[in-house]
Amino acid sequence: MLIGDCLIAAGMVSYSGAFTMDFRQYLEGLWNENTERLKIVHTPGIRMNKVLGDDVKIRIWNVAGLPNDDLSVENGIIMFESRRWPLMIDPQTQAKKFIKTLGKDREPPLEAFKPSEPNILRGLELGIQFGRWILLENVGEELDPALEPILLQQKTKSGSGYTIKIGDKTITYNEDFRFFMTTTLPNPHYSPETSVKVTILNFAITPQGLEEQMLNQLIQLEMPELQEKKNQIVEDNAKALKELRDIEDRILYGLTKNAQISQILEDDELIITLEASKKTSAEISQRMKESEITEKEIDEKRENFRSVAYRASLLFF
Repeated sequence: MLIGDCLIAAGMVSYSGAFTMDFRQYLEGLWNENTERLKIVHTPGIRMNKVLGDDVKIRIWNVAGLPNDDLSVENGIIMFESRRWPLMIDPQTQAKKFIKTLGKDREPPLEAFKPSEPNILRGLELGIQFGRWILLENVGEELDPALEPILLQQKTKSGSGYTIKIGDKTITYNEDFRFFMTTTLPNPHYSPETSVKVTILNFAITPQGLEEQMLNQLIQLEMPELQEKKNQIVEDNAKALKELRDIEDRILYGLTKNAQISQILEDDELIITLEASKKTSAEISQRMKESEITEKEIDEKRENFRSVAYRASLLFF
């Protein structure tokens, strides 16, 4: 299923960022239909979240302030999986708050600039050199031409690493560097020349997205123990999946280390890992089945508040 699934996920990362949730779902459905028509093997109805989503990372993002609705989670995935730096349409400043919270505990911590600040290029140079995250807030419809080498990631191989030229300076390029841009304009128009240099992400709140956020807030207020239980289930499932993946990695490492069948049979550590993985996998599968039933019951109770969340969203818009 890998080829078809990756094709649809790559299409979503490349093209869907600027659109609303409805249009993204339409695109995903269209690509699913066409992979079916062209007989490209794929998981029926596959979504980008399932291919590229990492429950552990998404949980960390939610704690840092990324809303838990599908649009926001997709934006998070595209933001960190895309090759080009993200430019976020963020009229409600949710993306800005999320990036600042996520980046403040890093070492070195995130640094934020506005386009009007005179020391922005100096800040970017230091960010590139030391692997700092840089956030450029409140950009307009035109981007400073001086940013071009950074936006186009014009790196040059130099020994075992890379360098990049900004103006007349050549700087060592640290691979940990990340560059984020946000605009508070609700409906900006970016020229094709700008659009091909960045990944445009639409963080503008939609009625459906706000409804989900309001539902989470209502449950937190009215039934905090229920929300806590749901959060715990998501966290436990994420940890279980990570544990399974770590076991798989250890097994794969053992198999690649021992090319011959006879070597595999003689590797005591690999045999012990395989036995332990069988037991652990069975336990985790059982735990996840039980948590799925509990989560379904919780979701049914949450739905009782749906009409209030809908009203809150309606009132805002």
